Amino acid sequence: MAYLYLKAFHIIFVTSWFAGLFYLPRIFVNLAMAAPGAEYDRLLLMARKLYRFMTPLAVLALALGMALWQGFGIGGGWLHAKLTLVALLIAYHLYCGKLYRDFVAGANRHSHVWYRYFNEIPVLALCAVVILVVVKPF
Repeated sequence: MAYLYLKAFHIIFVTSWFAGLFYLPRIFVNLAMAAPGAEYDRLLLMARKLYRFMTPLAVLALALGMALWQGFGIGGGWLHAKLTLVALLIAYHLYCGKLYRDFVAGANRHSHVWYRYFNEIPVLALCAVVILVVVKPF
């Protein structure tokens, strides 16, 4: 029964974290198009609040995933591939924080088009992770 609860809460926190990973770069798209002023400041506030909200969700998702892995002996080649993608998602999350700080400092170097492409990375990663977990191809 503990396994099922851990798994359920892991899925809940992963889903919540991904909601942030999907939406924060969309805010960056709008920031890249906005001129300094009230709209820009409001978007910065939204980005800050979202990043601060999604970071604990990521930590909880990772902690529960580690508990499942270590506590219940889940393993296989698929898991190694999934963990590699999770490590890349953590790097993506941290890079989003750097991009936010660049906007705050007025040092953004990317166009709104770049952010539109950047926004697709977590979508592709989620597809790959779900396939790995459900299909377990290796």
